Amino acid sequence: MQETLTRSQIVRWRNAIFAIFLATGIGFASWASRIPAVKVNLDINDFQLGILLFISGAASVIGLSLANLILVRWGARIGMLMSLATFGIGIGIVGFGADAVPSYALTAVGLALMGMGLAITDIMMNVEGAANEQAIGKTMMPLFHALFSLGTVAGAGIGVAMAAWQIGVGPHLWSIGVIVIILGAVAVRSVPNRETVDDPQPGDSAITRREKFIEALRVWREPRIYFIGVIMLGMAFAEGGANDWLPLAVVDGHDGTEAQGAIALTVFSIAMTVVRAIGGPIVDRFGRVWTLRVLAIAASGGLVLFILAPNLPLALVGVAFWGIGASLGFPLGMSAAADDPARAAASVSAAATIGYIAFLCGPPVLGWVSHQVGLLPTLWILVVLIALSGLASGAAKPIAGSKVGAGHPGEH
Repeated sequence: MQETLTRSQIVRWRNAIFAIFLATGIGFASWASRIPAVKVNLDINDFQLGILLFISGAASVIGLSLANLILVRWGARIGMLMSLATFGIGIGIVGFGADAVPSYALTAVGLALMGMGLAITDIMMNVEGAANEQAIGKTMMPLFHALFSLGTVAGAGIGVAMAAWQIGVGPHLWSIGVIVIILGAVAVRSVPNRETVDDPQPGDSAITRREKFIEALRVWREPRIYFIGVIMLGMAFAEGGANDWLPLAVVDGHDGTEAQGAIALTVFSIAMTVVRAIGGPIVDRFGRVWTLRVLAIAASGGLVLFILAPNLPLALVGVAFWGIGASLGFPLGMSAAADDPARAAASVSAAATIGYIAFLCGPPVLGWVSHQVGLLPTLWILVVLIALSGLASGAAKPIAGSKVGAGHPGEH
């Protein structure tokens, strides 16, 4: 039987999840910011670099498939500590392989650990974030995801500074790996042991764990999970497509410069991060369903404007609306999956798996299609997926007993 938490314990728990979202963002962006240096150090071509990125992505998929097993066996709290350690160690190994040795094989091993550790951590921190949101009774998931976005901005900034100061990839990534592990270990101490996130309880047995695993598999039979997955999949494609292809679309589709492509991505990232930061009160006022519908209209409208814009300034306006609209689909999908406390861990894990597969598979699929028809025409696929996400938004309606997401439009 789990204890009733005090207000201060819930706040410390929230702050710990903030720190973990921030740390993962910093860790991921720190590696991404040094990719050019890694390529030079290893003396590899674009194809060989692509293989390294594929290894990381494949390991992420393996991590997603292992997340449910880890949840059932060790719970979200211990599982998150283990996966953060794996992520941090992977970052450190990449530093050795890409600088100190250097070794293509060792770099590949480090990226595999990074990808697997980050994927599992993503599941665990969203499970914990959703549980904390229910304990607080207010929509918090957008703010948690805003901290990840802030972490990527900080990580990229640190990477720029390290490169400018001519600090090697090794010392940079070793330091980041240590920081991730220490920050994770400190933060997890404030995460309570909760039965609702499958943390081990006194009296648990092998039979109990087997029953939990069977219960976790049952959520895949629920139609609501798949509709929530459609919401997350559409918006994950919208976000991932922008992160990977927006700068190139500005250059190839709108005859912009590389600097203008970077500006467009910055506009998208800022728009998305700002809405995530202020999204909680909006959802608590108007409810999940109407928020998601309005944002789907904003994202699809902004993307259409970007595709058809006759000039770059108008295209950037489209990018801003694209970022605004894509901001909350993923975190609110997580929030909706956690409505039933008894099945929150399994449901969030299932919904997150659908969303993260879209993040991992979306960019290569778009790249293949764009090779056939061009990049701007390919973006119409995202318009369709965003529209489907908006049509599925009704699945995010809070179930009976949920403490968040219903909205209070009559309150002033």
